[in-house]
Amino acid sequence: VPLTELNMSTYQQWRKFVFFDKELVKDPTVDGAQPFSLPAGISACDAGKGHMVLGDMDGRIWFVTRPFQLSSFQAYKSLVTHLYQLKQHSILVSVGKDENDINPLVKVWNLDKRDSGSPLCTRIFSAIPGNRPTEVSCLTVHENLNFMAIGFADGSVVLLKGDITRDRHSKTQVLHEGVYPVTGLAFRQAGKTTHLFIATTGNVQSYNLSVKDYQRVDLANSGCSLRCSAISDPSQDTQFIVAGDECVYLYQPDDHGPCFAFEGKKFITHWYRGYLIMVTKEKKSPGVDREDTFKHELTIYDLDNKLIAYSATFDYITDVLAEWGSLYVLTGDQKLCVLQEKDTQTKLEMLFKKNLFMMAINLAKSQHLDSDGLSEIFRQYGDHLYNKSDHDGAIQQYICTIGKLEPSYVIRKFLDAQRIHNLTAYLQALHQHSLANADHTTLLLNCYTKLKDSSKLEEFIKTSVSEVHFEVETAIKVLRQAGYYSHAVYLAEKHSHHEWYLKIQLEDIKNYQEALHYIGKLPFSEAESNMKKYGKTLMHHVPTETTKLLKALCTSYCPSGEFPGGRDISGVDEQKRANSEEFIPIFANNPRELKAFLEHMIDVQPNSPQGTYDTLLELHLQDWAHEQDPQKKKKLQQEAISLLKSGNFRDVFDKALVLCQMHNFKDGVLYLYEQGQLFQQIMHYHMQNEEYSKVIEACERYGDREICLWEQALSYFARKEEDCKEYITAVLKHIEQNNLMPPLLVVQTLAHNSTATLSVVKDYLISKLQQQSNQVDQDERKIRQYREDTNKIRQEIEELKTSAKIFQKTKCSICNHALEIPSVHFLCGHSFHQHCFESYSENDSECPTCMPENRKVMDMIRVQEQKRDLHDQFQHQLKCSKDGFSVIADYFGRGVFNKLTLITDPPGGKMPTANIDMGLQRDLLMHSKRNL
Repeated sequence: VPLTELNMSTYQQWRKFVFFDKELVKDPTVDGAQPFSLPAGISACDAGKGHMVLGDMDGRIWFVTRPFQLSSFQAYKSLVTHLYQLKQHSILVSVGKDENDINPLVKVWNLDKRDSGSPLCTRIFSAIPGNRPTEVSCLTVHENLNFMAIGFADGSVVLLKGDITRDRHSKTQVLHEGVYPVTGLAFRQAGKTTHLFIATTGNVQSYNLSVKDYQRVDLANSGCSLRCSAISDPSQDTQFIVAGDECVYLYQPDDHGPCFAFEGKKFITHWYRGYLIMVTKEKKSPGVDREDTFKHELTIYDLDNKLIAYSATFDYITDVLAEWGSLYVLTGDQKLCVLQEKDTQTKLEMLFKKNLFMMAINLAKSQHLDSDGLSEIFRQYGDHLYNKSDHDGAIQQYICTIGKLEPSYVIRKFLDAQRIHNLTAYLQALHQHSLANADHTTLLLNCYTKLKDSSKLEEFIKTSVSEVHFEVETAIKVLRQAGYYSHAVYLAEKHSHHEWYLKIQLEDIKNYQEALHYIGKLPFSEAESNMKKYGKTLMHHVPTETTKLLKALCTSYCPSGEFPGGRDISGVDEQKRANSEEFIPIFANNPRELKAFLEHMIDVQPNSPQGTYDTLLELHLQDWAHEQDPQKKKKLQQEAISLLKSGNFRDVFDKALVLCQMHNFKDGVLYLYEQGQLFQQIMHYHMQNEEYSKVIEACERYGDREICLWEQALSYFARKEEDCKEYITAVLKHIEQNNLMPPLLVVQTLAHNSTATLSVVKDYLISKLQQQSNQVDQDERKIRQYREDTNKIRQEIEELKTSAKIFQKTKCSICNHALEIPSVHFLCGHSFHQHCFESYSENDSECPTCMPENRKVMDMIRVQEQKRDLHDQFQHQLKCSKDGFSVIADYFGRGVFNKLTLITDPPGGKMPTANIDMGLQRDLLMHSKRNL
């Protein structure tokens, strides 16, 4: 491949550093006073699995352990040419000779098992391709122990597939044949695909070992020398490294990769932890021309960061091994040097001293430094650029610290007006990382407004909802304060900040129509709350439209159109209804709209809240009271009465009555009195207005349900000085017919009227006296009858005491059959069979037939005897008390008058007492009437 077509980079442009500490390994057996000495005649070496493996010219294999102790065993009789120590298994593969001819042998050793003190050799076979004697040039083994490749000087490659530790489980075949000696082999595993790279002195190929025919790809027409190839780690995508004398090439299995122009003769190439290690011929110093005086130069390249991590000159380097986390250089004088890599922080400090911050950043990333460490590098780099007045570059570095460095550290540096565009860039990045608080948002928006950068401002606020990295409410506040009302409204609408949208529209822009339209698009609950908050303002400026929306909210609200933010919610709230009573205060200065609203609610929703009906009634009464046109006033009166008769004021009767009284609405007051059965109030209302005929009419309509109305009417007319003879006569007539008042009380009542003459009550008194006379005659007849009955009973008792009683009863009073002896006879005249009497009687001395009536009489007598003392006490208290009515009320409460017991013939001649009681009852009746 022509070099001009490659991505070349010359090492002369790379900076050199000392990222490794060189130290000569001391011999631990002599207390570290002398250097550690390697065996003589080393011919092959490798490292892995916790030790270094060395082969010498005498056929011995040596092991160097971590404490730098040597051990060996005899592997071949003549020479060890190649060694390969697997990194994940205790398996060692060696190539050597038992004779001096060309007959190389491959031996596989299991280091965990012993055979007579030496590692167990599990397999031996001859390494000759196709029985052609040739030298082995290189060797590699796959870590899964299923592949082994052996390269030869004649250009052929032998592949062993299967278990390489056993003869029976592997197959050997010649994979490659060519004209150039094989100088390097390497396996590459990517997933389940295995490739084998082959480097020769003249070309580079790769074979896909995961397909049937082992597909071959020619990668390059130039090769490398022995030990000048290696396989990188995943940091370089596991590429095959071929170090030619002019350049170093990296190859993928099917294509070439980058190229590095590292000139010079290469002797050894290795890969170690992201570093390319090369041993080359030392460059000649000026004035030195001898070819036999060159030395080896060890160079460690960091290909990712384009730097030389270490460079040193040695007299002769046998090989470079990597083990125990360090590099070990085997020199020709049998010495061992260790190269210990410095820690990341030390390397970064070296870069900081030289102000190589970009290189430090790249190095930190390649070393997988944590985010805190990277942030600190970016901060230092930013400070460096800031001090050099490179504010644009500094702000880019500070942006990389977002999330780790406190934003105030950066913001304070760029508060100067001349650096406001840098501060804007930082604040934008802070918002993009969703780490900005309200203060940062405020500051950014103020920067936009200071710069008058409307395009950036719109770009910032018009990001999609999912990409918003700022506090929307704070942004709205700042934009509103800066006078960017359209931007603030846009942001509020987009992010559904309804309160801010309405506040700006109503208080700043004064666009009441648009605000009302916006509320009409909101869901029910939000529309309701916003109308409660802004309803008065909207009602003042757009009353008709506001009333219309309120009607919808309280009946069948349905959001209009599309909800702000793109979500169509039409019809989702149609089942919800607001409480119309809660919106009444909004109409405080708009009675006409309020009346229309309430009438609509009652018409559409008859079960509206009570406050709706109360307010509408008050509006009707106000309009009625202020109306001058008789026709309109009559219509308003009918509407008010109709509303009262709707039956919606039963629970708030008092409130409706107060409203009617306040507005002097006579028809309403009388209607409510009648509905509340307040008949006395109806009559008093007529009395106050001196409507005499209405008073009589009220008595006639409601007197049957409340008798005292007639007495009050008589008292009312009695106090009138004008001539009320006609009305008094009508009242007296009704009182007489129903016997509502005692005559004496009637006379006393009319005595207060100076215009009422005796002729007014003449007919009434004559009639009452006639009734009293008739009553006296009737009582006297009853007295004579009672006396005759009493005398008759006394005669019968006397006869029973003095004369014999003849029983002539022939039938039993119980069974009504003819009497037979034995029989039982009583003085009352009843006779019984003895067996019938014994069956039905409760005792032997009482007639079974007369017993129920006798017991009633006896009970009545017992009650009278018990109450006699109580009656005497009552009479005494009543006569001595100044307030007789309270005494009567007390005895009524104790149940004295609940039952009236009449005694027709009191024993012991107590008839006068009964007469006194009857007179007392009349006195009590008269006394109670006066108090009423």
